[in-house]
Amino acid sequence: MVAEGEGALSRPGRPRPPDLLRLHEAIAGLFATQGDWRRAYHHLRSALDIARDGSLRDALTSSYNRRYLDERLYGPFTDRPPLGIALVDLDRFKRINDTYGHLVGDRVLRRVADLLQEELPPEAFCARYGGEEFVLWLPGVDAGHAIRIVDAARARVARHPWSELQPGLHVTISAGLAHEAGAPSSPERQLRSADCLLYAAKRAGRNKVAYHDAESTQLITHSE
Repeated sequence: MVAEGEGALSRPGRPRPPDLLRLHEAIAGLFATQGDWRRAYHHLRSALDIARDGSLRDALTSSYNRRYLDERLYGPFTDRPPLGIALVDLDRFKRINDTYGHLVGDRVLRRVADLLQEELPPEAFCARYGGEEFVLWLPGVDAGHAIRIVDAARARVARHPWSELQPGLHVTISAGLAHEAGAPSSPERQLRSADCLLYAAKRAGRNKVAYHDAESTQLITHSE
């Protein structure tokens, strides 16, 4: 389990990526001075991989960042259908910041990111879209499975013992899920559809998942 206040890239007992980056650079320099260019090249490549991964991670939550998401949205589309894209938003997050302060708000964001990333299927990922919004990218799953994944994430957040962080604190999320079973028109258009569905979940009272079935918009309704 990730320690409270820490992201997925800084688990206890594991060096942070910048430390590994400096280590590979130092080893590469050592081998270079010895004329061992093959080993120097190997460690430089490792340093570049770590640097690139760090540039695609959100500094606060260690989930993927908007840059990585944009690469998937606007770059060459490589995921085979089906594809689910969920836009997730923390409910009344401004109230959390106003009541408990921004430091607690940051810890909430980190914990929500951890909870969203739990139990994702292979090739799926979570990215911070901006502010208190996240995207779940769910390739290779049918609509029913995508709905279960997103609603399980919603339930994990709602049932998390937030009062252990601050007495009286309670956090929920709302989500809009857009799913394409055939060749998707474009991931960007799917995200816009997910955004509209998110607003439907918000209007219906929050702590809900909204999605389209064959004929209309559906809501998973809960009473936590």
